[in-house]
Amino acid sequence: MADDNKRPGDEPFDEGASTEGAPGADAEAEAEGVSVEGFDEASAEGIEEDELTVQDILDAATREVDEPTSEHLADLKRVTAEYANYRRRTEANREVERERVTVDVVKGLIPVLDDLDRAEKHGDLVEDSAFSTIAAKLRGSVERLGVKSFGTVGEPFDPTIHEAIFQLPTAGIESETVGDVIETGYFLGSSLLRVAKVVVQVPSDG
Repeated sequence: MADDNKRPGDEPFDEGASTEGAPGADAEAEAEGVSVEGFDEASAEGIEEDELTVQDILDAATREVDEPTSEHLADLKRVTAEYANYRRRTEANREVERERVTVDVVKGLIPVLDDLDRAEKHGDLVEDSAFSTIAAKLRGSVERLGVKSFGTVGEPFDPTIHEAIFQLPTAGIESETVGDVIETGYFLGSSLLRVAKVVVQVPSDG
């Protein structure tokens, strides 16, 4: 006898029944913007495509080195030129600084060299004495720094490097000549450290 109170949807559940094509299931998924079919495969493929490995980066760098673009070539040339200019400026500044330090050192030694010159004129630098040996070593060290002395008796007078302390009229000469050296002059390379103070012999009218 049929149950008069049975309502639609109260049919017994069949575990073997297929849900394929059941209305609502796919519609629900589509409504949410998700495709049921091939969901896992598409997601996995998307992840692999977005991942960037270290090898990918190395390969890209290798390709750029082997076949650089014109833009990167221009950048490389610019950087190379800037580095070359930087090295030139650095070397020039280093040379200027080295010469400045040398000048400061030598200027501090010039009074000592003057004392040695005066001692030599008075005969105090006896050959093979301890004082003479020290004087020779000091003069040698200064010369190795690039310092050259000038100002000797008999050389032509040059107002650009000689300072005339006294003029001595002298017969038999045709041009101004250094007659005596009061203080030796010094060059450091091509730079004038100090003029030589001299007595100048000038032609005599009488």
